[in-house]
Amino acid sequence: MKPERSAPYNPKRDTGVRSANDEDPYRSSERPPDGTACPKCHATYHGGRWTWTAPEKEAYELVCPACQRITDRFPAGYVTIKGEFFASHRDEIVALIQNHEKKEKAARPLQRIMGIEAKRDGTTEVTTTDSHLARGIAEALHGAYKGDLKLRYSRDENLLRASWKREK
Repeated sequence: MKPERSAPYNPKRDTGVRSANDEDPYRSSERPPDGTACPKCHATYHGGRWTWTAPEKEAYELVCPACQRITDRFPAGYVTIKGEFFASHRDEIVALIQNHEKKEKAARPLQRIMGIEAKRDGTTEVTTTDSHLARGIAEALHGAYKGDLKLRYSRDENLLRASWKREK
């Protein structure tokens, strides 16, 4: 005999919940003027988004949100990689991660890897300037090599913590 299932808890979506982007200092409510250029990475702001088009000679300069996150050392995404499989296929997996970033960065200048760091406990942590890139990297790992993937979004911040693990 199957146990009876109770109805799942389903709170109203709009009751006191605010978006993490409401207070994100890296997402200004004021848009920079068209033609604004980042002095660090040379991305330009056109048509409501950052692009890789060449800036004008007399362009207004403003540090883009990705460069600001890198300067502040404040990632929006973390991907933790664990397991024996990673240890034996490290170069291949790092190449996959870098290729994924290269593809995303070409279309979206604010999606960049901040660092790939080996930790003392044998794990490797990839930090990104955008939570979407972190999710994309984690899903690319899972799609290519299977394993266990866990995604945790922070409620109060624009932050994703992804964990991918595969043994053997």
